Amino acid sequence: MVSPNRPVVACFELDAWEEPHLRRRLGDIDVRISSEELTEGTADLARDAAAVSVFIHSQLDGAVLARLPALRFIATRSTGYDHIDLEACRERGVVVSNVPTYGENTVAEHTFGLILSLSRKIHHAYTRTSHGDFSLDGLRGFDLKGRTLGVVGTGHIGLHVIRIGRGFEMEVLAHDVREQPLLAEVLGFTYVALDTLLERSDIVSLHVPYMPKTHHLLDRDRLGRMKAGSLMINTARGAVVDTDALIWALDEGIIAGAGLDVLEGEELIAEEHLLLRQGVAPEQLQAAIRGHVLLRRENVVITPHIAFNSEEAILRILDTTAENVRAFISGEPRNTVQL
Repeated sequence: MVSPNRPVVACFELDAWEEPHLRRRLGDIDVRISSEELTEGTADLARDAAAVSVFIHSQLDGAVLARLPALRFIATRSTGYDHIDLEACRERGVVVSNVPTYGENTVAEHTFGLILSLSRKIHHAYTRTSHGDFSLDGLRGFDLKGRTLGVVGTGHIGLHVIRIGRGFEMEVLAHDVREQPLLAEVLGFTYVALDTLLERSDIVSLHVPYMPKTHHLLDRDRLGRMKAGSLMINTARGAVVDTDALIWALDEGIIAGAGLDVLEGEELIAEEHLLLRQGVAPEQLQAAIRGHVLLRRENVVITPHIAFNSEEAILRILDTTAENVRAFISGEPRNTVQL
């Protein structure tokens, strides 16, 4: 385990305002800070570090881990951990911890921000009035009250979405591989098969983790089953939705619009210079190009993966991360991910 004498922790992808808070929480630990992602090129900062902390844009694959010979612990400042090669960590004896809960209400509130932007055409109205056009043509929306909300994934975030939906007096259907009948009774929603949810819901909101089983969970077949004129909201992970199929469903008028906080290949869209680097797989390039196609659509609202990004949520993430690091150093790791 890590030596108690000034253990080294290297933290990547930190904004300037986060640094003093994290340093206070980690106290006497030797903390090194970088605003950059952890890559093969930036790994020297952590070469002798027993622990690193990253966010979702650092892709910790075998090549990066090989640059960190002293590494024994990764504290990701996220709930998801698909950016970490767990098999490579297992082989190297590296423990991984995440932040299981921090922004259930935060992401749920953003989800409804996307829903309302589409249902009441707020983004259209803003764009139009910013150019001095105050006409009402094409701006008629619809009420959420009485509509059916379909929530795919009833974990912490999904349950908050359900609570908010019920507050709008919506009917709520849900799908999850692990049903919670008592909560369904208390919150007033109904578990159904995924296909049934897609066929009956006016709005479908995704809240599942990304893993092989959820890759392209909404493919062409399932998107084709959605209720005509419905909306699709994704604040989970981009690859949960087949982008080709989404474009097709929008073109065919099967769904009326989409609210997306995540996109396939979003890291390449955000950092276009990465498109030119060697080693980018063709499918990654294709996903990035399709993301650009979605950006130009009037019936698609896209935000840059900010559903988690409230001041309160970030502080909760930093606090839990500091606790995870301290727990590992003390020999009792917590919030560990099964490798």
